[in-house]
Amino acid sequence: MMTTDPWEDDHLHEECGVFGVYGADGAAALTALGLHALQHRGQEAAGITTWDGKDFHTHRAMGHVAGNFDSDEVIRKLKGDVAIGHNRYSTTGETALRNVQPLFAELSSGGFAIAHNGNISNAATMRRDLVRRGSIFQSTSDTEVIIHLVATSSYRTLLDRFIDALKRVEGAYSLLCLTPEGMLACRDPLGIRPLVLGRLGDAYILASETVALDVVGATFLRAVEPGELIIISPRGLRSLRPFETQRPRPCIFEHVYFSRPDSVVDGSSVYQVRKKIGVELARESPVIADMVVPVPDSGTPAAIGYAQESGLPFELGIIRSHYVGRTFIQPGDQIRNLGVKLKHNANRAMITGKRIVLIDDSIVRGTTSLKIVQMLREAGAEEVHMRIASPPTRHSCYYGVDTPERSKLLAAQMDVERMRDYIKVDSLAFLSIDGLYRALGEEMRNDNAPQHCDACFTGDYPTRLTDQEDIEVPDQLSLLAERVI
Repeated sequence: MMTTDPWEDDHLHEECGVFGVYGADGAAALTALGLHALQHRGQEAAGITTWDGKDFHTHRAMGHVAGNFDSDEVIRKLKGDVAIGHNRYSTTGETALRNVQPLFAELSSGGFAIAHNGNISNAATMRRDLVRRGSIFQSTSDTEVIIHLVATSSYRTLLDRFIDALKRVEGAYSLLCLTPEGMLACRDPLGIRPLVLGRLGDAYILASETVALDVVGATFLRAVEPGELIIISPRGLRSLRPFETQRPRPCIFEHVYFSRPDSVVDGSSVYQVRKKIGVELARESPVIADMVVPVPDSGTPAAIGYAQESGLPFELGIIRSHYVGRTFIQPGDQIRNLGVKLKHNANRAMITGKRIVLIDDSIVRGTTSLKIVQMLREAGAEEVHMRIASPPTRHSCYYGVDTPERSKLLAAQMDVERMRDYIKVDSLAFLSIDGLYRALGEEMRNDNAPQHCDACFTGDYPTRLTDQEDIEVPDQLSLLAERVI
């Protein structure tokens, strides 16, 4: 039986990754390379759509980019010098091929393909209204709502219909759209999800992260600004600002975990920020110990920073196997726990008899932390002091991150001392919210005007959560009907 890697069950999962090419021979092959660089953002499925000047061509598949887009046969079928691609980790919609992006539809203006990183927080509300008016949905993805809003808009041009559609949705989006007229790229007015623009010869490249530009040999031009709409066509590139200007709130967790360390996000090196996070953590929560050990790989840069600031040696006390994704194991608890060690194993010779500062990026459910600590104890660690490179994750994300419901977030149910007891560590400390902002070059968090979306830590959501409000506040007529019955 194929089961999901048990270590990945206790992480905030990456949202999705998008990549686009306009005006390059072999656009599909370049897009496949770009998606491979963004594989960490979505490992459930991948897809590419191309345009050859006459027809659209699409290939979508479950699983990783490698294995689905590494054959000449697949790439040859994706003709054209224009392409968009998508890596998926489901946040809205079931795990099924019909939800794999890019999504495609034939509109009155012609073909329309869309790839979306983020989450529309009023998608269910909009979907109910569209269905009542006759729309027929082919997927359960929130992204399809945008297609139907474009299709049903009363504006004349496709561009105006697209803008009209985006003005009606809430939440987070970095979008790439492919039409017979050219490519559209847009970032939501708050800039919650990242999107960057690059150049490869005469071609334009768009991607979720700069690392994807590096991999295909493109030059980074700039980040797509919050609320910016870019149109690329045979006439060149132009930029519009069709939305009301708002104070940006880019996702702070991109710096903690989501983005690759070799990316630059909103002008900051992710690797350098994570090292500074470790420095701040060492200043806030020092401990007498023998060594600093990261939970690989996400805790490594912060552990380096912690070690440098504290003067403690940095050691690889846990070794990660890079050849385990999904494992052929039965789901029984005993065998599942053995399966955990296929991916991470304690470096016994290094940690026996030692007092360890264990660094991880976050605690979600706490189940993985419990297993790691148990593994280190069994390998002979004398003390285990856990330090977390972010504040406690107490709230769910509704902007494109697959977060467990709040009742399953350990920090939402326990204070730090109870969490320490649950995980069975000698001490536990989290980075403060101001410490996280200091690592990003700010003096502190501006509580009156937060510089980032940090709702997973603070509960301060930057947009309305219409769908969630509908769940939490039942329809009053329904309640009346229940009482009458």
